[in-house]
Amino acid sequence: MRLKELFISVGISVGVGLISAFLTMNNQNIYDVINVPSFSPPAFLFPIVWIVLYILMGISSYIIYNSNDSDRFDALKIYGVQLFINFFWSLIFFNLKNFKFALIWIILLLFSIIIMIYRFYKINKVTGLLNIPYLLWVMFASVLNFYIVILN
Repeated sequence: MRLKELFISVGISVGVGLISAFLTMNNQNIYDVINVPSFSPPAFLFPIVWIVLYILMGISSYIIYNSNDSDRFDALKIYGVQLFINFFWSLIFFNLKNFKFALIWIILLLFSIIIMIYRFYKINKVTGLLNIPYLLWVMFASVLNFYIVILN
């Protein structure tokens, strides 16, 4: 195991999340004033879940990067694309308060995650499985986003 590469891989994914959170922190209180569905989890839970998911993403990208598979760099490009899409969802939702566009954007994120998981799984099954919680959480977030559009 190459610890430096592992820390860099996890640092990239967690860093994307932290920068996005930093850029939206002055607007995250909107979640307290908009109408949310009854099954919406408490706001404090979101950053905890996201940190775990970013760590899992970083670990999986590290494994892919260190594989000998000839498709690893194409898989990592898809990983980068989905991180990019992930980064901007928070900005669209919290800063722009454009819930409808955020819903379209998160559906794009879902498709990019599915493609990433498929490509990662083909290279290393564990990496695909490590990202299943991410997919499930974004599916849940998509449902929340959908209901927020309806309720607001």
